[in-house]
Amino acid sequence: MTATMKALRAHRRGGPEQLVYEDAPVPYPGPGEVLVAVHAAAITFAELSWDLSWTHSDGTDRTPVIPSHEVSGTVAAVGAGVTRPTVGEEVYGLVAFDRDGAAAEYVTVPAEALAGKPRSVPHALAAALPLAALTAFQALHEYAEIKPGETVLVHGGAGGVGVYGVQLAVIAGATVIATDVGTQAPFVRNLGAGRFVDVTREQFDDVVRDVDVVLDTVGGATLERSFAALRPGGRLVTLSAPPPAGLAERYGVRASFFVVRPDSAQLGELAYLVDAGRLRPIVSRTFPVSEGRQAYESGALPRPPGKTVLIVR
Repeated sequence: MTATMKALRAHRRGGPEQLVYEDAPVPYPGPGEVLVAVHAAAITFAELSWDLSWTHSDGTDRTPVIPSHEVSGTVAAVGAGVTRPTVGEEVYGLVAFDRDGAAAEYVTVPAEALAGKPRSVPHALAAALPLAALTAFQALHEYAEIKPGETVLVHGGAGGVGVYGVQLAVIAGATVIATDVGTQAPFVRNLGAGRFVDVTREQFDDVVRDVDVVLDTVGGATLERSFAALRPGGRLVTLSAPPPAGLAERYGVRASFFVVRPDSAQLGELAYLVDAGRLRPIVSRTFPVSEGRQAYESGALPRPPGKTVLIVR
């Protein structure tokens, strides 16, 4: 292995205009870490605006940084104490946002943040899963504690997390109502939504009542109006910001906000569902990693549902 690799990096804080494709040192796996030869990496358009993307936990600057924190690749080396995965194994996972990401030929990842890659799909599709699918899985199963037979309202059913929220709720035995713009109706229904609300034509809180669970990926006014759509004792999980104080108590419901965490066991469950043909990874567009700046700039353009993925190998 050479001492340098090609990587997409930013040397100062900013947006996509700061990203350059250049030589960088190959990272070394420390204790408990795995060095992954990256095949594909999915991007999160908002990550360049997050403090965690630019600073250490103590707030100090850590530039130059490498973005893109969903990875699929092959284990190239392991650090001390790592027994699984092994060199040569295909893996995928979520890289914490306060460390360098996967828009590079190699990335180091804690072993506990990886799982075996779904065998039935290529790396580009596997890379589209970790952040969005884990978020939906944790929202539905850990925070909403979804049960078979319940009704779930998913806001933004064609969005990055929404596409997995719809699918995973259906897999859990729920009836799904999804909101989005009308052009996405056929796509979202194909994911399993039994009912679709076109937010450009009607107010969801005028036509949806007494649902058991709301998965809110939109925030703002949509979040506040969602409380009225829940039955007493229902559960709301939002991903944008903590819910306004007092609303949960006023409506007699439970409201949660959380930030996704890496979880090897849950990644394994998601891989199983993909290989069983029950969960479909969704990719919007792909770019070679050398065109990473253009990939991040494409977030402002109309694009198909799903993740934008960088192809590295």
